[in-house]
Amino acid sequence: MANLDLYRSKRDFSRTREPKGAASRRKAAQSSGAFVIHKHAARRLHYDLRLEHGGVLWSWAVTRGPSLDPGEKRLAVHVEDHPLEYGAFEGTIPEGEYGAGSVIVWDEGKWIPESDPVRGMEKGHLAFKLEGHKLGGRWHLVRLKPRRGEKRDNWLLIKVDDDFARDDEDILETAPDSVKSGRSVEEVGEDPKGDVWSTDKKPAKGRKPARAKSNPAQPARRSEKTEAEPLPRFVEPCLAILQDKPPAGDTWLHEVKFDGYRLQVRISAGKVRLLTRTGLDWTERFGARIADALAALPCHTALIDGEVVALGEGGISSFSALQAALSEGKTKNLVFYAFDLLHLDGEDLQREPLLARKERLEELLKAAEADSPLRYSEHFIEPGQTMLRHACRMGLEGVISKRAEAPYRSGRGRDWIKSKCTQRQEFVIAGYVPSKASRNQLGSLVLGYHEGDELKPAGRVGTGFTRSSAAALKKKLDAIAAKASPFPGDAGRERGIVWVKPELVAEIAFGSWTASKTLRHASFLGLREDKPANEVVEEKSVKPRANKPSAATRAGRKAGAETSVTLSNPDKPLWPDIGFTKQDLLDYYAGVWERMAPFVVERPLSLLRAPDGVGGQVFFQKHAGAGLHKSVSRMRDRDGEELLFIRDFDGLAALVQLGTVEVHVWGAKVDAIETPDQVIFDLDPDPGVPVERVREAALTVRQRLEELGFESFLKTSGGKGFHVVLPLRPKAGWDEVKGFARDFAKAMEQAEPKLYTATLSKKARKGRIFIDYLRNGRGSTAIAPFSTRARPGAAVAMPAAWELLEKDLAPDAFKAPDVTKKGAPDDAWAAFFKPKRSLKR
Repeated sequence: MANLDLYRSKRDFSRTREPKGAASRRKAAQSSGAFVIHKHAARRLHYDLRLEHGGVLWSWAVTRGPSLDPGEKRLAVHVEDHPLEYGAFEGTIPEGEYGAGSVIVWDEGKWIPESDPVRGMEKGHLAFKLEGHKLGGRWHLVRLKPRRGEKRDNWLLIKVDDDFARDDEDILETAPDSVKSGRSVEEVGEDPKGDVWSTDKKPAKGRKPARAKSNPAQPARRSEKTEAEPLPRFVEPCLAILQDKPPAGDTWLHEVKFDGYRLQVRISAGKVRLLTRTGLDWTERFGARIADALAALPCHTALIDGEVVALGEGGISSFSALQAALSEGKTKNLVFYAFDLLHLDGEDLQREPLLARKERLEELLKAAEADSPLRYSEHFIEPGQTMLRHACRMGLEGVISKRAEAPYRSGRGRDWIKSKCTQRQEFVIAGYVPSKASRNQLGSLVLGYHEGDELKPAGRVGTGFTRSSAAALKKKLDAIAAKASPFPGDAGRERGIVWVKPELVAEIAFGSWTASKTLRHASFLGLREDKPANEVVEEKSVKPRANKPSAATRAGRKAGAETSVTLSNPDKPLWPDIGFTKQDLLDYYAGVWERMAPFVVERPLSLLRAPDGVGGQVFFQKHAGAGLHKSVSRMRDRDGEELLFIRDFDGLAALVQLGTVEVHVWGAKVDAIETPDQVIFDLDPDPGVPVERVREAALTVRQRLEELGFESFLKTSGGKGFHVVLPLRPKAGWDEVKGFARDFAKAMEQAEPKLYTATLSKKARKGRIFIDYLRNGRGSTAIAPFSTRARPGAAVAMPAAWELLEKDLAPDAFKAPDVTKKGAPDDAWAAFFKPKRSLKR
């Protein structure tokens, strides 16, 4: 029978009733078998695809579940074979066991391989049909080439475009429950009488199995771990920058800006700590009610980011009310709003996108009691400016806008942006002026802020106090009285002021700054004991950086490379190895647009997208999808297939906004789509072939084409080889063009069989250069001239002069950052579209 050693090694059968697996008499060469898809709410919700073969279930963990949309390629991690008996299981694996969590049979039926499945597994490509309750039609499983150091066996699960394909609904959402029992995975996990694989058949004590939701728009960042990651003692919080207006675009979500104390909740083995933004332990200050509610959450360890507030009239948070409650010890009505989750039960979530973290947080807080002081901070996707108007009308402080896909980054950055209804910030108290009515009372505070090493005066504030709060504040100030002013120059010589050590920080609301940098219409809101005085500076509004024109962009505008497209995350590195960002990519394209445009405008496209940057998950896109900008056009060809193309630089900018790192084009334009205007020979060497031979091969192809009366042009591929491109008058059809390319490649192979091959297989390429003519078929694409490649350093497919081959030109010689700084090489393809031969001649 098949080997189940790995499966068995991961399980302790003295503690679990998972089946060891019995011998099967089914033949390995079977033409069909059972399939099952388990929906598995383990540490991360995922789906397990299992195909019966050779007495076992071949198994893949599909992180985001199967999709009926042919344009959606789902990551499927090949895992150990499971016994046949496993296919019928539905229930809960108890905590402490491998794969702990609830499981349902989401779909089941029959699978029919289209060819020998054993050979398919060896080659890394399984083609098959499914006949299930929810899934049907033809499917592919394709193995991905492993990256250096990668241990997982990653595949892609792809739906074939047939009668069962759907792109108008998500089958995971419309049919979420079991085909066996009709129950949801949550119901199975919550059922105390449910089938639990354990020796005593009792549900595990303590926390219920995690039922985290996956973000449907974002691939999972890492696989399920078997070893817990340690809970940090403290994580420096993510801080927002100030802007006059919230950012625009559907990549942002917007939350209410709370008027309270920022806290980080640390939960470990039932012990709760409430830490300030600098890591101070303030657990005792906020009373037992909030801490007790947090301790009751269904988790062992957690790190939660949020804010404690006091709610006034209409449920609006008030910092003054919070100050009063703390000073009087009235903490029973305080509320903790949670808005981020950094760590949960041994899993570090900081690398996860914000939306995924918030989903996990919302799920965790659902267990809180109805009268609990814990609240989940809701977010809104509506336009940020609309959200800010509503917030201001309600009397709120403002809005915090956050990038939906951003990880959690400590410190102040552009992932979080705050927009305020009124101006307010912290100021250092430098002294006070006694009341004119009585020197024993407080009249006004003298305020300052740091600029470099100096404390600068900011004026005075004499409103916002109550009699009792003013008396308490004066007592604190008298305790730190100083003989000298902390201000330099004339400001320090002002009379009638009781100077103090610049240690206390006040929260101040104000109308505006005067020309002499003094606050107007200022009002005291309370002390900020959670912020060090030496960190108080003038808070200046930052202008949005989206599409800030660089020198390359300004130069590109002269060539018509101006765009109205706004990049939602311009600082996002698409090539992390060199820090080359989305904005850098747009700047590069602006600089080469005048030359690039004739080769990409109004040509059907295929896109290689890397939303998380090169090195993360990448995928091809040929059809329209969610979030496609209006400047990317679409059409249907004679077969009804939808094609994408662009008409101007706006279209290319929209592709950059999508995280497109490679642009591939057809060899024909949309208005003459059946008659290509070029022939492409891609010289793809076997890894052992030296680059000198590839250069010689390109020159040989050029010479042979000249003998046939054709002029050809050279392009670096940005990868391992070169492209030799032959321009044509668009007269011949696809079959003729591909036939010519095939015959030419075969002739090269026959003339020098030890140097060249026209056969695609790796075996035939051994020690040879593959002359790839297959890019000349209808629907096939090749990398566009000037397009970047998803390779280290942001290499470019660059048109080049033939003479450069004699100067040791490398296939990846041109890099986008260098082209942006130094400019593109001389225009070697300026004559490409001048009158040329027709293949029919």
